[in-house]
Amino acid sequence: MRLNDTELWEYIREDLPYFDLTTHMLELPAKEVTLSILTRQNIVCACSEEAARIAELLGCKVLAFVPSKTQLQKEDVLLEFKGSHEAVHEAWRLTQILLEYACGMATNAQKMLQNARTENPNIQILTTRKSHPFAKRFSIRSLLCGGVYPHRLGLSESVLIFPQHRELYENAAAFSEAMKKLKSECIEKKLVIESHSFEDAKEMLALGADVLQIDKCDTQTLKEIVTYKNLHFPHVRILAAGGINNTNAAVFAGTGVDALVTSALYQSPMADLTSKLVIS
Repeated sequence: MRLNDTELWEYIREDLPYFDLTTHMLELPAKEVTLSILTRQNIVCACSEEAARIAELLGCKVLAFVPSKTQLQKEDVLLEFKGSHEAVHEAWRLTQILLEYACGMATNAQKMLQNARTENPNIQILTTRKSHPFAKRFSIRSLLCGGVYPHRLGLSESVLIFPQHRELYENAAAFSEAMKKLKSECIEKKLVIESHSFEDAKEMLALGADVLQIDKCDTQTLKEIVTYKNLHFPHVRILAAGGINNTNAAVFAGTGVDALVTSALYQSPMADLTSKLVIS
């Protein structure tokens, strides 16, 4: 997955709708300069290809960049480009800020995955639909670089029954009949049902759920659900959701669930990057 030029131009024009007023008013003589963007901490690189493309779109020549998903150590260079001082100043903050957000999300995602796998080597981290408005593709691209996957990319590609759907039925029997019909029509999609208790989870398993999403349950309840599922419905997957972040991912992973669903990674701190500019 890559962000395309149309998306990058939209991002550029938010910050550079016309020209760089400061550089224009300084009226400096023409100079060729080189800009390097470095990290001040150990990070996972993300969206470096997009950052390099932004530099190119603004008339700079990219000298080097580190591919996304690369593990970087403190003081490593992510991106280096050169050009006129006007062009480099236009591209400078656009590229660095993009990298700060992207690498921050990727690094935090990898940390959460590593933390969870200390307790469950096969667990996966899945990110919710709760990305920042207008930033979904950028967020998904960044988080994929950290090794996690989207839980749902949107409403159109997955079937997830919430309690708010269940409330629309007259009674449990009507809902049960609806699930039978849905199972017969839902040929290539898995039926995911959200549940909030052990007793309800047992009922949803009996209705034919392929995946149970257990929301805001304590770890003891999750363990009981996993044990029951393994005994009676071993083919079903269990997801834990609700309040999961880097501080508790390992604890929830230890319950034996198959994946953790989280929104916390969208709030990841920015990577600590810096830059150096030299006259070529």
